[in-house]
Amino acid sequence: MWHFAVSVFLVELYGNSLLLTAVYGLVVAGSVLLLGAIIGDWVDKNSRLKVAQTSLVVQNASVILCGIILMMIFLFKTQLLTLYHGWLLTMCYILVITIANIANLASTATAITIQRDWIVVVAGEDRSKLADMNATIRRIDQLTNILAPMAVGQIMTFGSPMIGCGFISGWNLMSMCVEYLLLWKVYQKTPTLALKSARVEESELKQLNVKKECDVKPAEGVQLIVEKDVTGFEPQQEKEISCAARIAEPFVTFRDGWVAYYNQPVFLAGMGLAFLYMTVLGFDCITTGYAYTQGLSGSVLSLLMGASAVTGIMGTVAFTWLRHKCGLVRTGLISGVAQLACLVLCVISVFMPGSPLDLTVSPFADLSARLFESEPLPTIVSPEDKSEMVFATGMPNLLNGSTTPANSDPEMSPEPVPLISVSLLFAGVIAARVGLWSFDLTVTQLLQENVVESERGIINGVQNSMNYLLDLLHFIMVILAPNPEAFGLLVLISVSFVAMGHIMYFRFAQKNLGKQLFVCCTPDPKAVSDSSPPGNTSTV
Repeated sequence: MWHFAVSVFLVELYGNSLLLTAVYGLVVAGSVLLLGAIIGDWVDKNSRLKVAQTSLVVQNASVILCGIILMMIFLFKTQLLTLYHGWLLTMCYILVITIANIANLASTATAITIQRDWIVVVAGEDRSKLADMNATIRRIDQLTNILAPMAVGQIMTFGSPMIGCGFISGWNLMSMCVEYLLLWKVYQKTPTLALKSARVEESELKQLNVKKECDVKPAEGVQLIVEKDVTGFEPQQEKEISCAARIAEPFVTFRDGWVAYYNQPVFLAGMGLAFLYMTVLGFDCITTGYAYTQGLSGSVLSLLMGASAVTGIMGTVAFTWLRHKCGLVRTGLISGVAQLACLVLCVISVFMPGSPLDLTVSPFADLSARLFESEPLPTIVSPEDKSEMVFATGMPNLLNGSTTPANSDPEMSPEPVPLISVSLLFAGVIAARVGLWSFDLTVTQLLQENVVESERGIINGVQNSMNYLLDLLHFIMVILAPNPEAFGLLVLISVSFVAMGHIMYFRFAQKNLGKQLFVCCTPDPKAVSDSSPPGNTSTV
């Protein structure tokens, strides 16, 4: 719900420009890029229940606070514009983005511990059960992506953004309590969640606890024997730790996490998934912001997002079926082909009537005007003005400070803009979700099956960092070219990166299956490298 609403709120605040949404995305991507490994390391070093509860509370509390601040901005924006020459309003923007970024970091920790760790422990060694649970969790996510945006979109369309902020704050307060109780029940019903192995590295001996290590589960075998042997050196090691070593520890963790990620047998598969994040062809704040500038209302956008969630659910069904028929590795290959085939519609939409593509309009002129010229900040669009922006009648006037409408012909401005371009764009984006989510589930399970338990947090943290690194690049693209006239070019670049990602995955599949890659009638082996149980197949 918050993921959908925040992009619309930022577009509303900044006068139908994608610039503020791109800055928000840039901050979020940069934070996870720098802190992903550290967050994952924190997940590995703490008990599962503590990590889940802490991240859940921080995430929801941040969203509630952010919603309250946004309500105040919408309510008093006119007064804020007059105080300190608008700098107070700018500080409010910074505060909103900062708190929203904290919520996203907490959400990252929650996703790592629940979807990458808890679920593997609950499933045990049954990989078919693990696949079914992954697909079920993703279906729940997609169902919430149908209902939540529809609710927020209708409230914002027939109510106001301020009411939408209040609704989200209240909803998160209620859902936080429910989620907290559900996590506690799952933890109580799965005793193995209380047992957690720890990484053994020289730089981490200070983290070991002698009493706890003497009471570990026998199933951890040789690894735990090594851990017990080194615990005797703990007191001396703690005394030798200097202040400089403590300061350098996050940087060492960052380096070691990326090195470990590179050495994983599923490195190319993870890189392939990361390259899919270098795209504007998803229902993130950029695409929804672009559609919003084209005149699509929050209600229409919520319905489109609901349709994409339906196709996402279809992707989870396709994943379980393909995995059973063709094997896990081949499922990713088939999913990639399906996604690329659907994205062809997006490429075609760039050149169809109604497309705002116009490379003669300089994107840097708008950027410099907003950043360096003494131009007053945009004001909120009133509901009366919104009623004129029906998507079938054309685009809003003077988007992004342009001096002409998007159709670039003043004489034709009263006539409706053809819908064929935007229709093909969203048809391609929505249809591609089938292949996208099937591919995402494939790589997710490959990581779950081939990363040792004591490294799941840090490896998945680095995977999130890699995802956000490519996500960061796509936000930089939008910051450099925020005008709707340049969006078509961003579409072409996005499809190119998606293609490169699937080429990387093809190379991974070819290395692991060889000549058996195209034999789809027999499932591939249970693991990429050998037939060991999940969580014990990788050596770093």
